[in-house]
Amino acid sequence: MTRKVVLHVGTPKTGTSYVQDVLFKNRPTLLEHGILYPAERFDAHFLAALDLMRLPWGGLQSEAIGAWDRLAATVRAHPGTAIISHEILATASRSQVGRALDSLGLGRADEPEIHVVLSVRDLVRQIPAEWQENVKHRRTFTYERFLELIRDPERESRIATWFWGVQEIPDILDRWAGDLPPERVHLVTVPPPGGAPDLLWKRFSRALGLDGIDLDLQTDRSNPSLGVPEIALVRRINRMTNKELAPAHYRPLVREMLAHQTLSQRRDSPRLSLPPDLRPWVEELERSWVAEVSRRGYDVVGDVEELVGTTTQRWADPDKPAEKAVAWAGLDAIRVLLLDNARLMGEEERLRAELDEARAALERAYLRPTYKAREKVVRRLETSEGGRKVMAGYRALRGRSSRSA
Repeated sequence: MTRKVVLHVGTPKTGTSYVQDVLFKNRPTLLEHGILYPAERFDAHFLAALDLMRLPWGGLQSEAIGAWDRLAATVRAHPGTAIISHEILATASRSQVGRALDSLGLGRADEPEIHVVLSVRDLVRQIPAEWQENVKHRRTFTYERFLELIRDPERESRIATWFWGVQEIPDILDRWAGDLPPERVHLVTVPPPGGAPDLLWKRFSRALGLDGIDLDLQTDRSNPSLGVPEIALVRRINRMTNKELAPAHYRPLVREMLAHQTLSQRRDSPRLSLPPDLRPWVEELERSWVAEVSRRGYDVVGDVEELVGTTTQRWADPDKPAEKAVAWAGLDAIRVLLLDNARLMGEEERLRAELDEARAALERAYLRPTYKAREKVVRRLETSEGGRKVMAGYRALRGRSSRSA
């Protein structure tokens, strides 16, 4: 069987969470077809990417130590196809990419056939999505400030460095696919809004070599977008709570419960979009990327022209949202928090009742005549050297190390 490694290296907000969840859930089925998705936990490839790039990420970097080498060793040992997938790999430096490919067997006598998959989406959608992701990760800067930072020609800020590191398609391909023949480099384009729901998965399936395999495509993992008043509310929550709310509590309470599970369900709000005055700059950049990708002759799964984005969304400024809409979103957030607090109080009451019942049962056991008689015997034995030896022998026979009888 031919050894093959498929590296799906990004970009963010292109259906990556869904793809990774499908791959993780279907590991046994994939393995039956000789395809390995090496992950004992759903975030295994994320930890490996953190380790490869030495990225600090809310304290997870210590948990990630050694994760890439373990992943690479598992891939090298597999005789068939192996798939690695995480979107933050897009920003790996040339030296980090070199280390990754070397660890996977590039240049060895038994070198595998390496393919790189890059899923891409137009900047008309990617720019607003990236700012929103920043806000959902506790950032507090305005949309206007974000746009200023990414338009800075020097790109010296941390925000600009990260954004272009995971979004500038030709540069990502230079780093990850510079030494590969173009037929082993696959671009999956995200269809424009309004297309068939399964079209993107069909494109991923072809690029990853999964066509013809019956997979369970149902998944609970998603990274939904928010409307303008909803993301404005989250940014205000960040400003009010960042100094008091620990990161470990922020993710389940704000990012998951409020943003993903509650505020994302408000479908009637205006969507975040590009300011009209930025669209010519974005279109010029997108068209230059289309020309460059076309010139290089990569395998495009979809249509490279889909990288030139369009929008029918009316412009709504998230820095100056409709306050009434923000207030209604705030009420939804308060409602959910109150209901969850009530659920936790009910759980606390249940656990307290169980504890009281266990304490009462223990007290009843203490009141039994047999317990009192045994307790009296033990007290007497412990007062003499011979008695203590008897108790030591008894405990040894019982295999117990406690001081109780």
